[in-house]
Amino acid sequence: MTTVHPPCPVVRTSEDGLALSRIVAGMWRMGEWRMAPQQRVTFIEQCLELGVSSFDHADIYGGYGVETLFGEALALQPSLRERMQIVSKCGIKLKSTARPAHTIQHYDTTAEHIRASVDNSLKALRTTHLDLLLIHRPDPLMDFDEIAETFEALRAAGKVRHFGVSNFTRHQFECLHRRIPLATNQVEFSPLHLAPMFDETFDGLQDKGVAPMIWSPLAGGRLFGDDAAGAPLRAKIRQVAAETGRPFASVVFAWIMQLPSAPIPLTGSGRIEAIAEAVEATRFTLSRQQWFEILRAARGHEVA
Repeated sequence: MTTVHPPCPVVRTSEDGLALSRIVAGMWRMGEWRMAPQQRVTFIEQCLELGVSSFDHADIYGGYGVETLFGEALALQPSLRERMQIVSKCGIKLKSTARPAHTIQHYDTTAEHIRASVDNSLKALRTTHLDLLLIHRPDPLMDFDEIAETFEALRAAGKVRHFGVSNFTRHQFECLHRRIPLATNQVEFSPLHLAPMFDETFDGLQDKGVAPMIWSPLAGGRLFGDDAAGAPLRAKIRQVAAETGRPFASVVFAWIMQLPSAPIPLTGSGRIEAIAEAVEATRFTLSRQQWFEILRAARGHEVA
């Protein structure tokens, strides 16, 4: 008998009404997946069948090329757009042959650049709107009032429905959040990168009722490595995986999602099997002892 699993659930990131799938498909490496346009359509359809309806982009991904690859797939199957949420980011200017005017890598969060980035993303993605736009990195020259006013204008124009940030500190997030409601702060977090758990990032978001998005939840694949320093953590995750009867990666995703700030992890793989393992994490919960065993192995010492 074939077991039919429920699809990935949907979660509201904040009171502003944005709903994302509990697992988000990260498109950062799509250019490395060497998929033909129809293969990209198939991959998107498979994600949607799993309930993974949210897709994470940035203008700079793939040397300013990934949004175009995704847009080519949507052009082949336009009806897919109605079934998904598209997230993108802006604010970094890379040195790239695609942007010959950029002579130094730097940040730009001016109104002019944000507006131009959104227009470029909409054109590349072949869509009329973004569901969520994030400022990619904190800019030392960012003007919170200017960003908020620009966001409001983009919403009024129908080009972007919700706004957020990425890699912001708690204070930076709250400075902008006071001016315009933000839906999320996308940050790096994994058992190998615990900073947001202890630097008030997650505490602050929980206090505001905002769910963080998580990039690199598997530490860029380092959790699957063979370095001696990471051996105790890998052994503990394997032990919990055996106890729960779940895949290694599923245990890591479940561990992350158990935090009360309700983190929303991104995947980074073009293998649908890897996406399915992430979705599997939405179907079980670790015991409190298992959760702290992984934390202890990650930190290398007991809690105080």
